[in-house]
Amino acid sequence: MKGFRPGVVPTLAVALLLPLLVCLGFWQLSRGAEKTALLNAYAERRAAEPMASIELPHTQDPAFRRVRLHGQFDGEHSLLLDNRQRNGKVGVELLQPFLDQASGLWLLVNRGWLPWPDRRTPAQFSTPKQALALDAWVYVAPGATFQLHADPATSTWPQLVTAVDPAKLWSSLGREGFAYELRAEGGPTAYLADWPVVAMGPEKHLAYAVQWFALAIALFGLYLYLGWHNAKEKHHGSGHESTQHV
Repeated sequence: MKGFRPGVVPTLAVALLLPLLVCLGFWQLSRGAEKTALLNAYAERRAAEPMASIELPHTQDPAFRRVRLHGQFDGEHSLLLDNRQRNGKVGVELLQPFLDQASGLWLLVNRGWLPWPDRRTPAQFSTPKQALALDAWVYVAPGATFQLHADPATSTWPQLVTAVDPAKLWSSLGREGFAYELRAEGGPTAYLADWPVVAMGPEKHLAYAVQWFALAIALFGLYLYLGWHNAKEKHHGSGHESTQHV
């Protein structure tokens, strides 16, 4: 095209960057769709009646399902999930093994968030001694974490951890337990239980997608402008040289 001369380097740069920007935009759209489906499933299952705990081991898709538990907490093997904030305050989430009487399974129940402003003193919490009934729901993390996990071999309890793997915990303790965390609903045994389902909502992914697509459009627009501008400059330069020859 005589009227379009962008140059080799800009063409190579656009050929590499433009598909990348478009792919990132569509990836954010797909992530937003996944989050929407996740939130819809959460809302639907959280509105249902709690299932019996004996059904839990045989449920193929347990995520977000409510469960009614009857049993007792094991306060000697408590886990404190670190780096959790609520309303700008630092704290931890308290997770404790719970022996369910109906199923005979050990369940790792997250009792909620509690403040821990001063790390020089132990986090303050109490564990009910008596058998009790409570409702909880199954939390399945949306992705794998690359963090430190609990080390049940240690003799120091409660353990301060940054991620929890219930299956490894039960294996190390020599117990038969459920592979996912359960989050307690509000009640006498729960601390602050305002659980966020996802860290980033679908609207954030949509906003990021718009940004990637806008960058792609801006890059392509700049490429077109550069090509036409260079062609125009070359045309003017050629015309000037022809006049000088005459």
